[in-house]
Amino acid sequence: MALPRFHCPVSADVAGRLVPGTSFTLPDEAAHHAARVLRLAVGDEVLLFDGAGREYRAVLSEIGKRDARVDVLEETGTDRESRLILTLYQALQSADKMDYTVQKAVELGVARIVPVDSRRSVVRLSGERAAKRVAHWQGVAVSACEQCGRNKVPEVAPIASLAAALGEPASAHGPRLRLMLDPLGGTTLDQLPPGEQIDLLVGAEGGLDPEEEAVARAAGFVGLRLGPRVLRTETAALTALAALHALRGDFR
Repeated sequence: MALPRFHCPVSADVAGRLVPGTSFTLPDEAAHHAARVLRLAVGDEVLLFDGAGREYRAVLSEIGKRDARVDVLEETGTDRESRLILTLYQALQSADKMDYTVQKAVELGVARIVPVDSRRSVVRLSGERAAKRVAHWQGVAVSACEQCGRNKVPEVAPIASLAAALGEPASAHGPRLRLMLDPLGGTTLDQLPPGEQIDLLVGAEGGLDPEEEAVARAAGFVGLRLGPRVLRTETAALTALAALHALRGDFR
C-alpha cells in the first residue's frame, strides 16, 4: 500500500523547513487528515513533500486530536514531473467542471493553470469571489499532487481576461508551441512541430467567440483539431493533455 502523502509548504523560517534528522510539526490540515481521516498512529511512516519539488520519508512521533509531529528521516530524491512544460489556459467553467479539470490536469502533469474569463463562460467571477475560487482551485491542485505523487505543486494563476492572459511575456524555457483547441482547426496532433514547452488554450461550454479566436491567433496560437467529434470543455483539455503525453511525453 502506498504511504500517505502530505503537503508541507516551503517556509522562509528555517525552523519550518523539512530537514532530515529533525522533528517537524505538520500543518493543521495535514495533521487533521492524518489523525481524524486516516487514523494514523505513532510509528506510522508517511511521505512529506514541500511543493517545490522535494519529497521526504518521515515517521509520526506524536499525534493528537489537533496536531501531529514527525521525525524527518531522509529525502527520497523522487522526481515525477513531466518532461513537457505544459501551461493550460482554461476558460472558466461551471464550478464542478472547473474543479474536475484542475484536478485531472494536475494529474496529467501541467506546470501551470491560468483561468481565463471568456465571453461565453457561464460563470462570472470578480473581486473577492474570484480570489476565493482561485484559492480553492489551488487547494484542489495540492490535493491532486498528494494523490498522484507529484512533489511540485502547479500554480493556479489569478483569473485574467483572454487578452491579458495570452499577452504574458515569453518564458525563459525557450520557444513555445501554442495550441488552441478548435473542432474546425487546420492542424492535427500528428502535424505538430517538435517542442516540449506547450501552451494549451481551451474554451468554455460555448467555446471561444470569433473575436477571442482572433486574439489567440494574434498571440501565436494555432487551431488544433482533436478529431471529428465536438468534445465538451471538461473533456477537451484532458484529452489533449493525454494525447500530447502519448506522442512526446510521459506515456511513451
